[in-house]
Amino acid sequence: MADATLDHQLGLLAHLRSILVALGEAEQVPEESHALFMERFDELVEQLPLDPIESQYLGQDILCQVIQRYPQIAHLVPRDLLWFFAGDCLHFMPDDEIELYQALEERRYEAEQNDEPFDWNQEKQLLSMSAQGSTH
Repeated sequence: MADATLDHQLGLLAHLRSILVALGEAEQVPEESHALFMERFDELVEQLPLDPIESQYLGQDILCQVIQRYPQIAHLVPRDLLWFFAGDCLHFMPDDEIELYQALEERRYEAEQNDEPFDWNQEKQLLSMSAQGSTH
């Protein structure tokens, strides 16, 4: 299960990297500092599978910098990444979204305890729909 979670995060990081590369190619950011930032981003992608725990702080730093350095793409940062790296990243998530992710983690924990399959994306969609239903 942990490998699936890590693979999911790596896929989201690859998606975010493609957005950052496109931003650089569109020359919307200073080239030199962007290149250095991309090197640090790639370092995170390399380190995460090797040492997920130690990579947490680098991940928090990188994601917070993405939002601060590139506000024009902040809305494109996958929310799952903010939750995964947590820490300072949670400042960029509203309370209701944090509550949704907490409920999602509780469901995942229950599934693990009962040796049941757990599909993160499907459960997230179900929780989102039930949360929307209760607010309308």
